[in-house]
Amino acid sequence: MCKDSTAAWAGRQNTALLTDLYELTMLYGFWKYHKHEQNACFEYFFRSLPLHIGFALFAGLEQLLDYIKNFSFNESDLEYLGKQGFEPAFIEYLSRFRLNINLWSVPEGTVVFPNEPVIRVEGPLGALQLLETFLLNALNYPTLVATKAARVCYAAEGDPVMEFGLRRSQGPDGGLSGARAAIIGGCTGTSNVLAGKLFGAPISGTHAHSWVMSFDNETEAFRAFAKAFPHNITLLVDTYDPLQSGIPNAIQVFTELRSAGLPVRGAIRLDSGDLAKLSKEAYRMFQEAGFEDPVIVASNELEEDLIADLKRQGAKINAWGVGTHLITSSNYPALGGVYKLVAVEGSNGWEPKIKISGNVSKITDPGRKRIIRYYNESNQPLADVLYLEGEPVQKGRIQVYDRENLFKEIILKSDHYQELSLPSVSEGRILINPIPLKELRQRASENLSQFPDEYRRLRYPQTYNVYLSPQAAHAKQTLLEAANFYRSETATTQE
Repeated sequence: MCKDSTAAWAGRQNTALLTDLYELTMLYGFWKYHKHEQNACFEYFFRSLPLHIGFALFAGLEQLLDYIKNFSFNESDLEYLGKQGFEPAFIEYLSRFRLNINLWSVPEGTVVFPNEPVIRVEGPLGALQLLETFLLNALNYPTLVATKAARVCYAAEGDPVMEFGLRRSQGPDGGLSGARAAIIGGCTGTSNVLAGKLFGAPISGTHAHSWVMSFDNETEAFRAFAKAFPHNITLLVDTYDPLQSGIPNAIQVFTELRSAGLPVRGAIRLDSGDLAKLSKEAYRMFQEAGFEDPVIVASNELEEDLIADLKRQGAKINAWGVGTHLITSSNYPALGGVYKLVAVEGSNGWEPKIKISGNVSKITDPGRKRIIRYYNESNQPLADVLYLEGEPVQKGRIQVYDRENLFKEIILKSDHYQELSLPSVSEGRILINPIPLKELRQRASENLSQFPDEYRRLRYPQTYNVYLSPQAAHAKQTLLEAANFYRSETATTQE
């Protein structure tokens, strides 16, 4: 949680108006017709993953919890809303408004899949409606970046990956939340100093071409940098000609430092050109100069496919600085997370609700659900099953149903399962403590390692199965039949 008052916005303070207008107009309508206190249940999930992406890595929960904890309309918020046409009695209601809700969530750093209720919230309808926009904003982008980072780190095959994207991020908040998500996804550090301060993220960086250009010659620039930072020297060698001057001059400076008794390993950064060829030549030149294990960092428009290609070409790069394509997730820049009403509480208890669409994939799964992850005998995830709240969890021979073809029954066999939907907020009170970023990164790494490579590969990954439990499937089928969905699907018109 943010402790620095100068960065209150990073701690989700004074952000009550960071919402879409229609959330406030619906809250006003619910209040006007005395529906705002009716208990309801919404779920956050995403319907699909981008092409060639086999999983998502959940991130952003701490930002959402900060928002819920700190939420209130301040005097200037209320004054502004009063000028937008809302009546005084509603403004008075907003002055006392808090997000006194209950929330269940999968832990940050958990691998999740389409159509799973990653977040479930219950409470007054008005509060849950107002929560929608910020919840989607807080979760979609960090989950996207954490997933991208996990893929980049997978391609890097254990080499350290540093997040270098602040200058290309979607604004200051994107730079912060993106850096945090990148660390969760596996990055070892970030160039973002404020992220380092706020989140405890390791920070790293070298120097720019302007450093070299500001001196009379390259060797003088390298010597000056080495003198300023004798214990953390990485030299950028492609300001001019990396093979003819940059790398040889860097080796000369490292050799001088070693002769002076400093324990120098030798570290350079390549930011342009043929990275495979340059890294191989740099490695050879360092070897010939007696540096057996040089650090060769690559940057410049890197992403997972290019890193994988460079690995296949035998590049001698052993550290990666990834910026634009990571922080913007450039090849799939938005995660289609949605927030849907799945149940309301009436006089007879909880009533499941369903959204019906002509596109079968957009039909929601009704009812208050939780995620159960089953494992095989090798302790690898087998499938996830969505159970209704209160429904007994099966073991041994497990009967489940296809989400889109409810008449298709599948039998799983497993004696081991894990509950993923855990209580995180009770009546607006946060139940879980902030987890250090280092621990979140470790959790994500362990979670990812449980899944076989076929779910993580960069092209054409295997599809992981998410099923409905017997009661969840029955609830969905009952509501579809009540809406004459099957009749409309099979009807034909003759003229």
